[in-house]
Amino acid sequence: MKRNSIFILALLFMMAAGCTDNFDDINTDPTQASEANWDPNYFLPNAQNGVINQGYNSMLYQSTMMQVLASTYNYYGNGDKYINTQNSASYQAAIFNNTYGVGTTLAEMIKLTEGKERFSNLHQVGRIMQVLNFQKGTDTYGDMPYSEAFKAKQGVSFPKYDTQESIYMSMLTELEQATAALDASKPAITGDLYYAGDIAKWKKFGYSLMLRVAMRLTKVDPTTAKAWTEKAAAGGVFTSIEDNAKFKGDINSAQSSYFGVLQVADDFREVRWSKTIIDALKAANDPRLRAIAEVPQAGLTNNANQTLAGDNTPAVQVGMPNGFDLTGGPFDIRSSAGYPGSTGTGNDIAPLGKYSRPRINTYLKRDGTLLVLTYAETELLLAEAKARGWNVPGTAAEHYKNGVVGAITTLSQLDPSATIPVAEADAFATANPLDESSLDASLKAINTQYWIATGSMFNFLETWFNWKRSGYPQLTPVTYPGNVTGGVIPRRMIYLQTEIINNKANYTEAVTRLTGGDQLVGRVWWDKQL
Repeated sequence: MKRNSIFILALLFMMAAGCTDNFDDINTDPTQASEANWDPNYFLPNAQNGVINQGYNSMLYQSTMMQVLASTYNYYGNGDKYINTQNSASYQAAIFNNTYGVGTTLAEMIKLTEGKERFSNLHQVGRIMQVLNFQKGTDTYGDMPYSEAFKAKQGVSFPKYDTQESIYMSMLTELEQATAALDASKPAITGDLYYAGDIAKWKKFGYSLMLRVAMRLTKVDPTTAKAWTEKAAAGGVFTSIEDNAKFKGDINSAQSSYFGVLQVADDFREVRWSKTIIDALKAANDPRLRAIAEVPQAGLTNNANQTLAGDNTPAVQVGMPNGFDLTGGPFDIRSSAGYPGSTGTGNDIAPLGKYSRPRINTYLKRDGTLLVLTYAETELLLAEAKARGWNVPGTAAEHYKNGVVGAITTLSQLDPSATIPVAEADAFATANPLDESSLDASLKAINTQYWIATGSMFNFLETWFNWKRSGYPQLTPVTYPGNVTGGVIPRRMIYLQTEIINNKANYTEAVTRLTGGDQLVGRVWWDKQL
C-alpha cells in the first residue's frame, strides 16, 4: 500500500512538472473577466449615468439655494435656508464621493483602452467624460486629488490635492487632444447612452465642453478664457437641440434621477417652484411656464396624488418664497406676506395647495430624460463671448436668440407634453431680444437665461456653477434662524470628512489655498471676488 502511494505521488509530480508551461492558462477560469477578455465598453454606460444622475445630491442644496425650487420641508433646509439638517455632512460630501466613484470607472476604462486601436474612440470618449466628471467635482470643492488619483495600485495611498488652476489647464489640454483624436473611420464604441456611438456628435460634445470649461475662467483669467473659447468655437460646437447630450433614467430604480426623488411622498408634497423663477417667467410672459409648472387640484388628498395632474394655466401659477417652514412659528409660510391661502376644506387642507409645483407629466417619472450638456447652454455662452468682443462667429444677439429658442424647445425632450412649437419660441425670443445697451446689461440677460434654462432642465449643479461665475441672476439670500453661512448663499461644498483623517496632510495644505477655508462660504480658485 505504501509503495502504491509513493508511485501515485511521483506520477502526480511528473504530471504537474510537465504542465508548468501552461499552468496559468489551466488555472484561469475562462468564464471570469480579466483585462484580457473584458470589453471596456461595458464601463461607459455606468459612468455616463453616474456623472449626471445626482438625485438628492443637488436637490437638497443647489436646487433651492439657486431659488429654482423652494421647500418648507425640513430636509431641504440645507439649501433653502442654509441650515444644517439631517445628513448635511453626507450631502455636502456627496459630489466628492460621486466624482471619484465615476472617476474610478473611467480611469479603468481609459487604462484598458490605452494603445489599442480597436478601442481608440472609446479611449478618447473616456478622456472627455473624465473632464466632464472632474469639472463637476472641482467646481464644487476647488482643489482635489487629480494627477495622483486612481493610483492605489502604484502605491499612492495619499494623493496630493492639485490646485484647481492646474486641473483646469489639464482638462483643457485633455479635451483638445481627445476631441481631435476622435475618428469615425475607427471601430465604433458600444453601450453609449448619450449618442449611440455617433463620433461626429462626440466631437461637438468635446468642443462644447471645452467652451464651458474655458468660460468658467472669465473672472480669474479672461485671457486664457478667451483663447480656449475661440479654439472651441473654431473646432465646432453644438448646432441644434439634436446635439444635446441626454439619456433616460432607469425606470426600475426608485431614485434613479431627480424625478425619482420627487416621487417620495414628503418631497412631492412640499417641493415647489421658487417665487424667484416663477415671477421671472410670468413677468416675461415666457411660454415655458405652462410646460413646467402646475397648481395642484384642491385639497390635501389631491395634493398627495402623484397621478393627478394640476392646472398649468400660466395666469394661476404662484411661486413659493424660499426661507419658510410649516412649524407654526414666525417663519411659517402661512403667516408670510403674499401667502395665497390653502386649498381644501375640513380635514382635507393643503397649506401649499396654491403654490406651483413641477408639472407631473414633465418631471415625475423614474425614467425621465436627464440633460447633460445642451445646445442652449452652448449658444448662451457664445453670446457672452461675443458680447465680450471675442473672436467667435455670429453676433451676440443671434447666439442669445438661439439659446433662448433652444432652451424652450429642449423641454420637449423631457416629455412630449412639454413641447412648445418652434414658431412660438421664436416669436418669444424675437420679442425679447438681447439687451446690448452695455456689457453688464448683456451679461445679466444672458446669464439669467442660463439660470432659467438649466433650472427648468433640473441641471441644478450647472445652475449654481454659472451663477457663481457670472453673478446673475442677482439673488436675494434668505435669512433664517440658525443658518450656518451668516445669511450668505453657499459658494462651495465642504470636503469629505474622512479626508481629514485619512489624507490629513494633503487636505490641510489644500484648505490653506481656499479663500474662506473649507466652509460653505469659501470660494474656489476661479470664483474670484471682484
